[in-house]
Formats: sequence, structure tokens, C-alpha cells
Amino acid sequence: MDDVIVPSEAKSASTEGAKHHIMGTHLSQVIEEGKHEVPENPDPLVCKPRELEPWRVFKIMSELVEGFDLLKKYALAVSIFGSTRLNLNPRYYADAATLAGKLATRGFAVITGGSAGIMEAANKGAYEAGGVSVGLNIRLEERQAANKFLTEEHTFDHFFVRKVMLTFASEAYIYFPGGFGTLDEFFEILTLVQTKKIRPIPIVLYGREYWEPFLERFKTDLLGEYGAIDEKDLALIHVVDGVDEAYDYITSHVTC
Repeated sequence: MDDVIVPSEAKSASTEGAKHHIMGTHLSQVIEEGKHEVPENPDPLVCKPRELEPWRVFKIMSELVEGFDLLKKYALAVSIFGSTRLNLNPRYYADAATLAGKLATRGFAVITGGSAGIMEAANKGAYEAGGVSVGLNIRLEERQAANKFLTEEHTFDHFFVRKVMLTFASEAYIYFPGGFGTLDEFFEILTLVQTKKIRPIPIVLYGREYWEPFLERFKTDLLGEYGAIDEKDLALIHVVDGVDEAYDYITSHVTC
């Protein structure tokens, strides 16, 4: 009998399939073992574990599944970010509530981190407009309570799982003034769009007074001085200073 020549592409696909099967079998075993070992109050992960912790793998997988199950219900959504604190200019809270209410009336599910400050204002605006108001909260040592204006809420243990959910939650992203958390979430989305890991979507920075110094540094330092970004990257961001301006931009640029 003549030898059968297997094309290299077929060999590669066969090898990858075998790897995936082995990995899937191992993962199933780890998850099954881990679901019986989840500690009630796990210690923070300070150093990388020296051995596989089945319970941690199970917890991460379960959070991912629960998060995607929640998000798939909302075909059209907007995520609104901003400070949990109450020391911003009062107009930002009022504008967040008004903008969220208008978008909810238009059919957007309004998604926030589910806590206080700008997030609560946005959830309140959506809730009082009779819309969908979702909170994706995080369990912290200093308890970050969910606000009372949520139609649905989920609390995560892992920040990175929560960020995955927030990253893939919406068709538009609005960033009000905030701290490290708001900036972290802004740069996460911006980087994913810049590197084409997700499709281009409206990235709106609300409040020119707060955001202009950042944008000026982007232009003069990141672009001009260091060449660390391209000029087209600056076009991924849109700055607004009013509710109607933000609403018109989002509703005219959402492609889903």
C-alpha cells in the first residue's frame, strides 16, 4: 500500500486538537476538584502560587460564566465610569443621571460598577427613566456597597474578571472624572481598540476641564516627544462637555 501523505496543515490541526483535548480534560478535572474546596474567606493573592490551586481556577471560571450569562441578555448597552467619591463638581453627578436616563429611554442598558458617586448617579438616571440599570460590583476589604438603583447586580471577587465583563459589556463607553480605577478602565478600553482586539466603539470623555490636561500630555509627550503613539490613536477618543453633545455623539456612532 502506498504511504498516505498528510498535509502539514492537517498535521498541525490534528496536533492542536490533541493539545486542546488534553487541556480540556485537565481543566475539567481541576474545576471539579476546585468546586469542593473554595474557602469561605480566601486570602488575597499576594505572591504567585507555587502549585495549582484548583479552587481558584474553579472560582475564576465560574465568575466568567456567570458574568457572560448576565451580559448576553443586553443587546444594546452603555457603560458609564467615574469616581465613587462625592467631592466632584455637583454638575457631573447631575449630568451622569440625565445622560443615563436619556440613553435608557433610547433603549440602552446602563452598566456601571454598581457603587456610589458617578456610578450611583448613572444608575439612578436609568432606573428612574424606567430602563435597565446594571451594577458590576467588586468585593473589597472595605466593603463597596451596591447602590439602590439597580435592576440587576453581580459582585465579583476578581478585579480582572470584572474588567473582562466591563470590557465586553457595551457598545459605548463614557468616562466621567475619577481616580485610578476610572483611568485604569479607560486605558484598558483604549488599548484594546488601538490594538484591534475589539472593534472601534465610541470612547467618550465627559468633562473638558478634567480631561484636557491628559489629552495635552498625550499630544505633546506621548505623540510629540516620545512617538509612543500614532496621531490616529488620538482620534479614538471624543471629549464632550454636555449631556446633549454626549447623547448625540453616542447615538450617531453606535454601529450595533
